[in-house]
Amino acid sequence: MSDPRYPLLANPHIRLSGTVDQLMYENFRAQLGNCPAEGTLVIALTTLGGDPEVARTMADDIRLLEDHDGREILFLGKVAVYSAGATFMAAFPVARRFLTRHTRLMLHERQITKQIDLNGPLRMVVASIKAALHEVEHSIEIEEEGFHAIVRDSQVTFEELREKAPSNWYIEAEEARDRGLVLDVI
Repeated sequence: MSDPRYPLLANPHIRLSGTVDQLMYENFRAQLGNCPAEGTLVIALTTLGGDPEVARTMADDIRLLEDHDGREILFLGKVAVYSAGATFMAAFPVARRFLTRHTRLMLHERQITKQIDLNGPLRMVVASIKAALHEVEHSIEIEEEGFHAIVRDSQVTFEELREKAPSNWYIEAEEARDRGLVLDVI
């Protein structure tokens, strides 16, 4: 039996499951193109994570659609909303975020794997080091923007998230609701 308080959540318009990657983005765009032209939309997501830039792109598509059409779009996290999935969820205001029972969120810092080859003229070596440092600094700025977005209007502070993120913070659905990260659990 579906939750009578939120009948729209029982039959999402867009259902996404798997790794957040280009394939998911193409699937997202195709399903979005087949949605009704009017009314509230529901997007359901289950993911263990993936590419945060793809998640940010999907989030931007939602923002543009809301801004252009003034439509209400709801997020429904199912089973696992990890990493890039939480990045996508952050695009929705708390009042439009829902999780199914027993779903877990996982929030963590962005990851990087990079080797710097210090080989060549000294000025080029310095430029390579500066470029790598700028990449890391810019990635931290993007991460912090996402952290601010996910905790906005909740009882979780940016500082708490930043403190817990390095060790992969898992948050069970009821705790996410109780801490104001989502509106409700269904």
